[in-house]
Amino acid sequence: MFQRSEPARIGGGIVTFAPGARTAWHTHPLGQTLIVTAGAGLVQFWEGPVQDIKPGDVVWIPPGVKHWHGATATTGMTHIAIAEALDGKAVDWLEQVSDDQYPK
Repeated sequence: MFQRSEPARIGGGIVTFAPGARTAWHTHPLGQTLIVTAGAGLVQFWEGPVQDIKPGDVVWIPPGVKHWHGATATTGMTHIAIAEALDGKAVDWLEQVSDDQYPK
C-alpha cells in the first residue's frame, strides 16, 4: 500500500488472507504492528501459544521476534501491516508454517 523513501523508513499494506492462508515464519528488524480490520485470524510468536485475533485488535511484534500470522482454517482475515525498514530491509522470511504448527 505504501513505502516511503529514505530518510523515512515506514511501509505498510492491507493484507487479506483466505481461510487457511498464513504467512511463513518471519522477523522484522524494527518490529511490526498489525491492525485487524475484518474476519478472524491467528498470530503466534516462536514457541508461544497461537493467539486469536479479531477486528479492532492491534498486535505489536517486537523487533527480531520470529512469528507468523494469517486467517483461521474456516474464516478469512484482513489486517493492516506496518513495519519500518533497517538498512532498506523490513522483513526476513524464514521457513513455512507446517501443517502440524497450524491449528485446524
